[in-house]
Amino acid sequence: FARVRLPSPSLLDALAEEAARRLDAFSGQGVATLAWSYATLQHAQPDLFDAIAAEAAPRLRRFSPQAISTIAWAFATAGRPAPALFEAIADEAAPRLAEFAP
Repeated sequence: FARVRLPSPSLLDALAEEAARRLDAFSGQGVATLAWSYATLQHAQPDLFDAIAAEAAPRLRRFSPQAISTIAWAFATAGRPAPALFEAIADEAAPRLAEFAP
């Protein structure tokens, strides 16, 4: 929908609701891509972002540097506060800085 500029808020809302229920089945990259998509579309979904924060924070150790970076970018771009998530990102990223590409 982003590529063709076809807004469908009701579809995005339904997808967000379903995705939030199934986040435990998403890979790290899947969680990151979902967050990136909603941030890019500028479609406010506070409940989805809260669910992503809750799901991602304890699993960050298994996420790639790209996924971690993408999640941080998505939350910052969406303007969604998630202090516990950002603290978990800092704790996980700091010892792994050598893995992060510029």
